[in-house]
Amino acid sequence: MITATDLEVRAGVRTLLSAPGPALRVQSGDRIGLVGRNGAGKTTTLRILAGEGEPYAGKIVRSTEIGYLPQDPREGDLDVLGRDRVLSARGLDTLIRDMEKQQALMAEVADDGEREKAIRRYGRLEERFSALGGYVAESEASRICHSLGLPDRVLGQALRTLSGGQRRRIELARILFSASDGSGGRSDRILLLDEPTNHLDADSITWLRGFLQSHDGGLIVISHDVELLEAVVNKVWFLDAVRGEADVYNMGWKKYLDARATDEQRRVRERANAEKKASALKAQAAKLGAKATKATAAQNMAKRADRLLAELDDVRVADRVARIKFPEPAPCGKTPLMAENLTKLYGSLEIFTGVNLAIDRGSRVVILGLNGAGKTTLLRLLAGVEQPTAGGLVAGHGLQVGYFAQEHDTLDDHATVWENIRHAAPDAGEQDLRGLLGAFMFSGPQLDQPAGTLSGGEKTRLALAGLVSSAANVLLLDEPTNNLDPISREQVLDALRTYAGAVVLVTHDPGAAEALSPERVILLPDGTEDHWSAEYLELIQLA
Repeated sequence: MITATDLEVRAGVRTLLSAPGPALRVQSGDRIGLVGRNGAGKTTTLRILAGEGEPYAGKIVRSTEIGYLPQDPREGDLDVLGRDRVLSARGLDTLIRDMEKQQALMAEVADDGEREKAIRRYGRLEERFSALGGYVAESEASRICHSLGLPDRVLGQALRTLSGGQRRRIELARILFSASDGSGGRSDRILLLDEPTNHLDADSITWLRGFLQSHDGGLIVISHDVELLEAVVNKVWFLDAVRGEADVYNMGWKKYLDARATDEQRRVRERANAEKKASALKAQAAKLGAKATKATAAQNMAKRADRLLAELDDVRVADRVARIKFPEPAPCGKTPLMAENLTKLYGSLEIFTGVNLAIDRGSRVVILGLNGAGKTTLLRLLAGVEQPTAGGLVAGHGLQVGYFAQEHDTLDDHATVWENIRHAAPDAGEQDLRGLLGAFMFSGPQLDQPAGTLSGGEKTRLALAGLVSSAANVLLLDEPTNNLDPISREQVLDALRTYAGAVVLVTHDPGAAEALSPERVILLPDGTEDHWSAEYLELIQLA
């Protein structure tokens, strides 16, 4: 169980959440959807519940093991193999290596005494291995990985050779493996998952829903995947960004939506009635106040009117919306960017080879391929943040590139929001940048907030603000709708529809591709070019 008592969460001087008493509690069988607009404090609250951060006030008691998937996992040793990273959830990776070492000694040493020691050590290690599920657990880990689209080839590679999406799926597999007993059963571990469907294809998302539905322990999930919430959650915590409070609904997703709509209607109706009564009381008080003998009665009426209004629940204020508009592109030649025979290898591992690409002025291109085919790598090469093994780029007249990285690599987590936007647009005027940040819903104390403390959606908005501050005529966009709430996502898609420059897009979001109205598609790892057709929308979901 996790119990948060008198929890208060802040970002700088801004109060994100105040939950008096033991309002927030999760125990076995609870499958909680943590929802609210971008910036409401969902990611920050989940980090604190996981023990990765400290609340401003309050106490959190954890009486069971926790599996936490952050929105942007930061792995330690990138030389670790994917399979070992997953097995490390139960310490099996170390045990397997030690067992292999003792097996080698048993076969190699000539001294009978040394061989006997190696046999005894191997026996002790095997006992521990069996106690943790042993070979059945290895099979379970492999099954989970395959269900998340991680084949044996990927599991045998070092983390540094994998794409961001593959590494994130490795982390998700590790956490789900820790919540399984190795024979298909579930533990009482509490899972805290922040956007677990990011980078998953349609089949993997379907499998994940089934896994979470049958999980015996507790679960808190942040997700903009409505189908996942509808299928899995039986409780909802709604973080109200306006009131800085949490509303707890002990019901499933559909009933929550109905209850919340009914609740808002009730608040509006009660406020309208109270305001009508208060207005009448104040009008009467004004009349009585003119007479000295009625002054006390008038004051009592005015106080009663104030109490009527003060006792009301707040009416929900409409969420602010970022006003996203991509930049007016700087003038450029007919073909501002070309790639010639791009090849990328990690050691002996070939990602792709001989890719040719011409980005004409105002063109729309979607890069497609299965996870691990090199989509993100190709964008990084085009952006110049990574160098090819062979081949190169040819910059046309007037080229100005704007790059949006899916892992927010373009942001400095240690710098503030203001410092990040100033770095993105060093020549812009201060007032212009403040206005720009305001349009992207950053103002006041938030400007001094370190970027590393922002939620995934807030980081996305800050990175997009950096693009808007430029005059880019070629936008390289890697999953620009990840982590965005539905309203913010629609703003990004509207901006894509109206942008006049060239766009190269990597996405798992069919709606983003439709909004782009692409002309061409590049299929990786072969680099084959084709005219866009609606049939590729299905491939986007599968990839």
